[in-house]
Amino acid sequence: MAGTLLNAQAEVSVQEADFDLGLEVAALRAGDLTVGAVASFVGTVRQWADDSPVPGDGHPVLVLEHYPGMTERRIEAMVAQARQRFDVRGVRVVHRFGPLSLGDQIVLVAVTSAHRREAFQCCEFLMDWLKTDAPFWKKECSVEGARWVEARAEDDHARDRWSLP
Repeated sequence: MAGTLLNAQAEVSVQEADFDLGLEVAALRAGDLTVGAVASFVGTVRQWADDSPVPGDGHPVLVLEHYPGMTERRIEAMVAQARQRFDVRGVRVVHRFGPLSLGDQIVLVAVTSAHRREAFQCCEFLMDWLKTDAPFWKKECSVEGARWVEARAEDDHARDRWSLP
């Protein structure tokens, strides 16, 4: 059963700067002794599935664009929906934009709750939504040129299992 707790916190950041997982989780827990579980997901830039040669010398292999203001509001609205669906204490979503290189962190979803099931489910719910409906646009860059990344049907199916409106 979902709950809304007065002391629960929700934070969303859309930023160009990298984040520190340990610091983010520590801030999320911040002395809340009702927390019995922390679940997190960190997405990173990986080699493309087709093994296209990527640029070297610090050139980006992925460029993420977003619509400032709207992106944050959409993610905040989804966090609010997640809070109504799951009994969680805290939620932290960090999504980066701009040029990124292989191995760079892209996204963090961290959730605290009294029990692991709610934390895991909330984390997965938010990631499934972020992959499909957050207003970000990805451009992959290789030595052969750049291309916009198309939506994947399997991501839509993952989101649809949550019966989102």
